[in-house]
Amino acid sequence: MKRNVLKSRLKNGENVIGTFVCINSPAVVEIFGYAGFDFVIIDMEHGPFNFETVENMIRASEASGITPIVRTPSSEETYILRALECGAAGVQVPHVDDVKTAKSVIEAAMYFPKGMRGVSPYTKAAQYASVDPRTHMESSNSEVMTIIHIESHEGINNLPEMLDEAPVDVVFLGPYDLSQSLGIPGLVNDQRVAENIMRGIKICKEKGVSVGTFAESPENAKKWMSMGIQYIAYSVDIGIFMRAAKQIIQNFK
Repeated sequence: MKRNVLKSRLKNGENVIGTFVCINSPAVVEIFGYAGFDFVIIDMEHGPFNFETVENMIRASEASGITPIVRTPSSEETYILRALECGAAGVQVPHVDDVKTAKSVIEAAMYFPKGMRGVSPYTKAAQYASVDPRTHMESSNSEVMTIIHIESHEGINNLPEMLDEAPVDVVFLGPYDLSQSLGIPGLVNDQRVAENIMRGIKICKEKGVSVGTFAESPENAKKWMSMGIQYIAYSVDIGIFMRAAKQIIQNFK
């Protein structure tokens, strides 16, 4: 596996900007790459993707110099394995609420001795058996990013123990589902949501783990970065294109 520039930058304390991709087209990934985004999150939880499409979107990311992260449909081992076999630089796993699930993410994403990821040298990730399998497994264990999506009050409460037991690279604090778990669905700017996110940031900083979250405006993104969040998912491709399209029409009125 090639050197994961995104992982290195986070370890160096840098901020990175990406976006969620839900439109079923490799061209969208290329556009964000050529525009200068650092990463895309190919969203298999909410987007209409199969793994064949995901693999082609990853090829598009490689062509345009952007890091491909795949949000898996769930924490099931087979989804994590297949996303990585398609060549993803990392997996972002939704709804991780407890220690058992966090540990299972590492188990599925890493080869022995870090985990027990299924082994096949005949995949895109392994360069189609063109490299020694041991070289592929060692480089994957070094370069693959593991990102857990904390989206509930329960997940925030269990986060300290999770980080003690599961050496993940990034904790992503999801404001929308977090608001729902607090009984205020959709009110992502409510103080209670902010308090939980701030608590998550504090826990991660104490454990030396990078933190990410979702931002719907540059101002919102800058606010979170000033509070220590490095991994910013700015909006969603659909939202970005819709806002741009509406603005064009408004300019003619």
